[in-house]
Amino acid sequence: MTEMVYGTVRPSAREPILPRWWRTVDKGALLAILGLFAIGLLLGLAASPPLATRNGLPPFHYVQRQMVFGGAALSVMLVLSLCDPKQIRRMGTLLFLGAFIALAFLPLFGTDFGKGATRWYSLGFASVQPSEFLKPGFIILSAWLLAAAQEINGPPGRSLSLGITLAVVGLLVIQPDFGQACLILFGWASMYFVAGASMVLVVSLVAAVGLGGIAAYNLSEHFQRRIDGFLSSDLDPTTQLGYATNAIREGGFFGVGVGEGQVKWVLPDAHTDFIIAVAAEEYGVLLVMVIIALYATVVLRSLWRLMRERDPFARLAGTGLTLLFAAQAIINMGVAVRMLPAKGMTLPLVSYGGSSLIATGIALGFLLAFTRSRPQGQIEDILIKRGR
Repeated sequence: MTEMVYGTVRPSAREPILPRWWRTVDKGALLAILGLFAIGLLLGLAASPPLATRNGLPPFHYVQRQMVFGGAALSVMLVLSLCDPKQIRRMGTLLFLGAFIALAFLPLFGTDFGKGATRWYSLGFASVQPSEFLKPGFIILSAWLLAAAQEINGPPGRSLSLGITLAVVGLLVIQPDFGQACLILFGWASMYFVAGASMVLVVSLVAAVGLGGIAAYNLSEHFQRRIDGFLSSDLDPTTQLGYATNAIREGGFFGVGVGEGQVKWVLPDAHTDFIIAVAAEEYGVLLVMVIIALYATVVLRSLWRLMRERDPFARLAGTGLTLLFAAQAIINMGVAVRMLPAKGMTLPLVSYGGSSLIATGIALGFLLAFTRSRPQGQIEDILIKRGR
């Protein structure tokens, strides 16, 4: 007792960071994420050799690159998941600023790689798509502003976040990249709704998006062509959607067999935008159901944990990241089965793509950090603190 009073006995050491991380992280979501990445490598082994052959490269060139990019993405994800919300807020804001500047200079220094949309910077050995890195940074910054607006005498965070959203959407439309623009709008609207938006404003935003879609259809030949192809009652079997639809039909429940699929030989984007068609043809609907279940695990477990989060910033940012992750997966799979018009969007963690993989790793690292178990304190303590 004397030693304790006079301080000669040192208090027990704080719990090491890795054991504390393992104890608090959402292990179910983490395992689902690793499962999705493993399936992506498996499908890459099937989908990418034909492309490598056409480009005169070794058969598993793109698989090896995906392993490198995927390893970097998972490493970044695990490191970021160790951080606390304040650190994530700083890093996310810096990420947004860097990606926004890069996005603004795309019309001057970017390239389209013959796809009709200037979305990439060519580095010679690789390419970078700024919009992929912009998304997680945008969610963090917008959540910060929306949470700050809820504080007494706080800044006009809602107006500021709306202005930033419109600026980002404008830059994306210039490329044009209407798919990413829709994702940005959806991410901001979902956070705004969770933060307590009025129904009048929600209806106004939906009307504005509808008017924007009409304007895009009349002004952009690229956008008009995709919408017309989607609405057409006749599906040309020689188009990407035609090949993908036929592959899914041929796969049935159990698939035609590993390596026996044909869609990968005719689709130029079989390893990226239409990777789910390769999965359905060779492994059947069974594997597709497993993929959907893994995505649902990440989304539902994350939302469940965020429901108990009392920090407004962490709750809003985590919700935005979760719904953005879910929306991108739904859009990619919806396009493959012709439920949505073609948008050129990758399937998170599964499709090939350096920018997509690393940016997804950053977003999931942020999400795992927000969903870690933390002492929440009593709700009355938070209310008293706000009232001071």
